[in-house]
Formats: sequence, structure tokens, C-alpha cells
Amino acid sequence: MSKREFQTEVSQLLQLIVHSLYSHPEIFLRELVSNASDALDKLRHLTLTDDAYKSLPFEPRIDLDLDEEKKTLSISDTGIGMNEEDLISHLGTIARSGTKNFLTQLSGDARRDSNLIGQFGVGFYSAFMVADKVEVTSRKAGEEKAWRWISDGKSGFEIEPAERAVAGTTVLLHFNDEGAQYANSWRLQEIVKKYSNHIAFPIFLTYDKSEWNEEEKKSTKTRVTEQVNVASAMWRRSKSELKDEDYKELFKSLAGGWEEPLFWFHTKAEGSLEYTTLFYVPAKAPLDLYRADYKSGVKLYVKRVFIMDDSKDLLPEYLRFVRGIIDSEDLPLNVSREILQQNRVLSNIRTASVKKILSELKNIAENDKEKYATFIAEYNRLLKEGLYSDFANRETLLELIRVKTTKADGLTSLADVKSRMQDGQKAIYYITGGTEALLRTSPLLEIYRKKGIEVLVLDDEIDEIVFSGIEKYDDIELKSVNRTATSDDFKDEAQADKTEEVKPLLEKIKAILGDRVKDVRASARLADSPSCIVTDEDEPSARMRQMMKAMGQQNLPELKPTLEINPEHAIVQKLLNHADDKVTEDAAWLLFDQALLLEGTQLQDPAAFVQRLNRVLQQSV
Repeated sequence: MSKREFQTEVSQLLQLIVHSLYSHPEIFLRELVSNASDALDKLRHLTLTDDAYKSLPFEPRIDLDLDEEKKTLSISDTGIGMNEEDLISHLGTIARSGTKNFLTQLSGDARRDSNLIGQFGVGFYSAFMVADKVEVTSRKAGEEKAWRWISDGKSGFEIEPAERAVAGTTVLLHFNDEGAQYANSWRLQEIVKKYSNHIAFPIFLTYDKSEWNEEEKKSTKTRVTEQVNVASAMWRRSKSELKDEDYKELFKSLAGGWEEPLFWFHTKAEGSLEYTTLFYVPAKAPLDLYRADYKSGVKLYVKRVFIMDDSKDLLPEYLRFVRGIIDSEDLPLNVSREILQQNRVLSNIRTASVKKILSELKNIAENDKEKYATFIAEYNRLLKEGLYSDFANRETLLELIRVKTTKADGLTSLADVKSRMQDGQKAIYYITGGTEALLRTSPLLEIYRKKGIEVLVLDDEIDEIVFSGIEKYDDIELKSVNRTATSDDFKDEAQADKTEEVKPLLEKIKAILGDRVKDVRASARLADSPSCIVTDEDEPSARMRQMMKAMGQQNLPELKPTLEINPEHAIVQKLLNHADDKVTEDAAWLLFDQALLLEGTQLQDPAAFVQRLNRVLQQSV
């Protein structure tokens, strides 16, 4: 027998799990049964697709064996099993890169934290919430030797040779005081039905059943074995046979938690292509949604045989919040990850599934606005990602996203914005480039306020990237108020006269600012402010440049925006007739710098800005 220490992170993990999840310890059974099911899935797949495993006997089942007197429970499976190396790597170290992140995600909220266990692949360790000693006896499929892993969850673990008649794994729990409540057959049956009823393999419970003997006038115990789950591929059944509770139970089993789904979509396609899909939208966004190593929430089955659950090819990346199942009749059982990427059958299923999901979301948006608002609060940004990446479904996604505007409270649809357009309005306008508070006070919005025109306030970091590539919504142009060309929508004859009047001043300011600006022009969009910054249609804005730098693009050319001057503003009118070139020079730079500040851009030379400001203050005080 060899004694080994836990990896440091495992010791931390055990302490956090045991102490953070004390109020929901029953999840230990959910996690261990889920691990057993995964092991059976893997071996069944190999026996169907790999010649080395086809001759192996395979009778898939999960057995729970309870000894109430000894207060022990074993969870056994006939799955893929583990050898000595597997036991050490899977149970003694942090095997997944995302698992370390689990340590930083625990919040102290037991209900929330228990949902994290399944997401981060650390479910086995939940056994130590209810047991002061855990023994894992396992034999890997295709190998003769078996091994036993033993630990108290504190001092490390031991490995020793063992005996096991067939391949698979048995986890033996020696219940502690907290776990003693689960040395009860009725309680175990309730937990299995709650979390594991629709696991695709039969779960049997062996226990001592008490029966009243009328003749002897006493209770006797009989050792019995009963199947305690339905063990059906529920998604293959007709929707008419299923109740809401059936769907909710399966979701909890898939997601590994107590939360109910927000909604689900169940489809059976027949004809030239046969498949079944059952997709769920969680009520809360998964915590790893924006991590590069996020794990797909959709499982792929072929003819009810589990194939894989971490392929990012099953749905587009922007729908990564969706959980559920795709079960195909037409894919080969030995389909590989590489084949999946080019497989026409899966491509057709994926295309149809995306359209189905978006169609169902649109239906909910139209018929259950309250539930859709809950959805949008969690997933609006992901739908915007779809606008950027899924051109084929862009029109539908434009109907589904919600935006802030200068007129509506909260979030609104583009359809509603269109319905509020004024007679003669040339486009739907939007502003990007900063926080909501910064955007709402931007001088770029002044002409729109004055004319009562609604403007989209797009304050999400990805909005500028997304909307810069969208020209129209439902045949209505989408225009950025940050761009130079938009000002032309408000020009008139009077504006032309004013431009001519301030032309000498514009030329002077442009000469003063030099190569810091691309142009200086009279503005038709300003009402109260003296100046603003805009960029040309084909150039990145100041905010976009900041994002590009954050992503590692350091050698960007210097920003050369266009400075727009309000010809009607009192400052500009005074400068028209000002003879002091030094005052005009200071004013020119201040008009430029204050416009940059309102744009959310850092000044190149804050000290020079302050000096100019002080000189102007001295003259005006």
C-alpha cells in the first residue's frame, strides 16, 4: 500500500466543499450516480465502435448497496473503470484547467455553490461532506488488475491492489455523523428520483426491507433489490406523454442542480433526416459563459448511445448557454470530433436547431414578455454576439435583441423603436463608445433631443463592433451619431450660411491643431455644446481603439478624428472677431480637448490642458 499526499488545490477544494455546502449534502449521491453514468456511457460507446472492446461483456447498471447498521453505502457501476494511474490523476489532482477556477467561484451560498460542482467536474469530492472515509475500488475495462483508493479527505490517500470480478467502479462511503441520515432506503430512493430518474441506465437499490409477520407477531428483515429510477431516454418519448415535471427533472440531472429551466424546446424531426432535440435555457447564465475554456452544455447521442458532451460544433458559440440533447438516427456511432466538423448530417441538424431555438425565442418574446425579459437580462449580450457571427440568422436576431434608448425606460425592441420614428426621419440612430451615463450626456445627442428623435444608447463593450457591421434593420438604415456623415442628415440652407460665416475660424483652428485632427468643420448636430469629436465611416472610434489595444494591437496609427464646431455657440461667435491669436490658440486646444474628454478619451498632455484652462480663467475672472 502506498501513501500519497493530495495536490494542494485538492486539499483546498475538499475544505471548501465540505464547509461551504453543508446545508445541501444530498448532492453527493447526485454526483456519484452521474459519474457512474458517465463511466457507463464511455464503455458502451467503446463496445460499439472500438474492436478492442467489442468482445467485452457489457451489462450496464448502477447499484446502490445500503447497510443501515454499519452506516455504509456503495455506489457501483459496470462502466469503463480506472487503473492505478487513473485513480491517482482523477482523484488526487486537479484534472481540468477549469477546476481550479472553482476555488475562486464559491460564494458561501450553499444552494448556488452546489450548482457549481457539476459545472467544474469536482463532484466526486462531495462524498466527503457525508463520509469520514471513502474507498474506491476500480478495474479498467480490458485489464485484469483492480485497485483500491482509500482516503479520509484530510491526510491524503492510499492505493493498494484489490479484486473486482468485472470492469467498473465501486465507491464505498463510511457515513459520518452528517451522512448518517442517508443510511435510509426511503431517503435514498427520494434523492435518486429527484436527480437521477431519467439517467439512461437502471439504478438498483439493495437494502433490508422490514415486513410484519402476522403469525409471529414481529417484524422481519429481508434483503431486497429494487430498481429505483425510470431509466428511459425521456427525450425520445412523445411530448404528449410528458409532463412539465418530467422536463424539469431531466434538466436538473443534466445541469446538476436545483434550479429549474426558464423554458425548453422539444423537437422530433422525421423524414430524410431523423433526429430528436431537447434544448433547455437555464434561468441563470452559467458562470463559465465568458471563459475561453467554457464547456458545451449539449450532449450528442446517436440512436440513444452517448457520444460526447463537450463538442463546440453542436451549436454556434453564441448559443453556448443552451443545455440539452441532440439524438441522431443518421450519424455513425464511431463519429469522431474531426468528422463532426465536416459532417453534412450534423451541419443540417445544427442549422435546423438554431432556427428552431431562435423561432421559439421569438414566439416567447411576442407572447410572454415578462419571461422574455428574464431571458434578456441573462443572455442579451450573447444574442449580440450572434449578430456579429451568424449572418444567416441576423434578421431574426435583430428582432430578438433588446436595447436602451433615449426615450424608452429599460430595454426595448428595434421594432418598437421603428414604430416610434418621426415622419420624414431618415434612419434609426445609435450612439456607442462609453458608459451609459457618458453616452446619455454626450453633445452628439443634442440635435436629436432638440428634434425629438429617439437614439439607441449602446453601452455594451461589443456594441460598437457588432453594429458597425449592420447597415439596416427591416429596410431602415442604422446610423451611428459618432460618424461624420450623420451630420449631413440635418443640414439646411441656413446651416450652409453659418458654415460660410465661420469658415475662416475653422481654417485657423485646423492650422493650430495640425496633424492632431483630420478635419475641422461646422456642425449641424450640436445645439448647446461648442464642439464634439466624430470619426469617418471607415475609421475606428476612440473606444474601438482602446479595445483593440487591450486585445494586443499596440502599433495602431495615431487617432485623427474630425472636430466639429457649433457655429451658433457664444464661444465660437466671440472667437470670430477675436484679435488675440494666443487666446484663439488656447481656445482651439480647449475645444478639442474637452471634446475628447466627453468622448471618454484620455488627453495626451493633461498638464498643457490645465495651463491653457488657467490662462483662460485668468482673463475671464
